[in-house]
Amino acid sequence: MSASKKVTLGLIQTSSVHAHAPNVEKTFTHIREAAARGAQVICTQELYTSDYFCQTHDEAHFDLAVEIPGELTAQTGELAKELGVVIISSLFEKRAPGVYHNTATVHDADGSMLGIYRKMHIPEDPGFHEKFYFTPGDTGFKVFDTRFGRLGVLICWDQWFPEAARLTAMQGAEILFYPTAIGVLPDEPEALKREFMDAWEIMHRSHAVANGCYVAAVNRVGQEGEIRFWGDSFVSGPFGQMLAQAGDQHEILLVECDLSLIEKQRRTWPFLRDRRIDAYDGLLKRLGR
Repeated sequence: MSASKKVTLGLIQTSSVHAHAPNVEKTFTHIREAAARGAQVICTQELYTSDYFCQTHDEAHFDLAVEIPGELTAQTGELAKELGVVIISSLFEKRAPGVYHNTATVHDADGSMLGIYRKMHIPEDPGFHEKFYFTPGDTGFKVFDTRFGRLGVLICWDQWFPEAARLTAMQGAEILFYPTAIGVLPDEPEALKREFMDAWEIMHRSHAVANGCYVAAVNRVGQEGEIRFWGDSFVSGPFGQMLAQAGDQHEILLVECDLSLIEKQRRTWPFLRDRRIDAYDGLLKRLGR
């Protein structure tokens, strides 16, 4: 087996307000703290520059979007270079008049922006009216070669689709990051919340098992409008182990991952080897009948 290849992840789990500037200032402060504590790859929660505005249909919320590249991505690049860390940011992107995306940017430790990933799966549920705001992504599933490892980025609703995790892992992703905004509505009982949380955790951990890689889920916290975001950000090991998990309050979760263990895991459980790629044509259909 190859020598140890350890990397420390920093997950920024926090609350947000509607205005852009306070969220950016706070998150940059948290990124600095995470780096000072040893984090090498730092990831924000979903849409960190604002509150979760998708709870209602309001055209004014489109003014929250930023251009990519733009002023914010330039500032993020400067911060990544200064600290020598990789920064994954989840942003509301204005691509063109009337065309907006839920987008993640990846800055390498030298400050360069390696690229973007646009959220592919867009939900439309009570309290989560994202189809009103976001055009489905057209970047495809992507992996980014960074100073500290080969990273894949997916966003929130993408987490429920095993195809997304598989296609990203097949490109060599060692860690799958999921910036997320998930919570419960006020009329949903505590028992149902626990069921939601269990399903959320199980889904992520199953991605880790099926693909033999690390998975990092980064949620937000606090009450925003009708939604109470439950936090509980965590990192799963390549056999679904819960390596570390945050609580339901603000927290910077630091987790050390040994990327050399991916090879060991895939030798023992060679799911990628045993895939029957000759028998999966049905996946390109809506239903199998």
